[in-house]
Amino acid sequence: MQRLKIMIDVACALQYLHNGSSTPVVHCDLKPSNILIDEDMVARVTDFSIAKLMNPEESIAYTRTLATFGYVAPEYGSEGIVSTRSDIYSYGIMLMEVFTRRKPSDEMFHGGLSLKSWVSECMASNLIKVIDAKLLKSSSQSRKDFEEELNCISSVMDVALSCTNDSPRDRKNIDDVLATLNKIQHRLSLA
Repeated sequence: MQRLKIMIDVACALQYLHNGSSTPVVHCDLKPSNILIDEDMVARVTDFSIAKLMNPEESIAYTRTLATFGYVAPEYGSEGIVSTRSDIYSYGIMLMEVFTRRKPSDEMFHGGLSLKSWVSECMASNLIKVIDAKLLKSSSQSRKDFEEELNCISSVMDVALSCTNDSPRDRKNIDDVLATLNKIQHRLSLA
């Protein structure tokens, strides 16, 4: 629940950056080390050193500045195109990392295997294989509660995968991401 709350805080920050003023802000380097947690466990997005202010009439910008490998959207890495949807991609990778405890640069990811492809492949067959074991350790919970928690985590991974579609047009927008995560949090609080 705490990890989900932190990621909802990050989504709220992105929603503000993307939609909170007449000039959208694209962070361009969203990753765990650019998220600070305060004493109340509230997440804060930091390090706006390569952020871009978007022209309200345009939905994309071009840059030669590259962000952190593993979190960069395909169009950003290959063509230097940044948009709010490139932040969504980074958010999706970070969401996977938070619930799997695997960085996109983990040594297990080589030869075409990536964090995204690993999560995607395991979603259909063996979700427990990718989820951080610490999230599923409680021996005192009932089988029903365990399955509900696993269903909620599966829903979170679905959100993460929808954020990391290769095509920016096919990625969720931050409003949809936030609404879905809030629904998952509500379900999880009832479990």
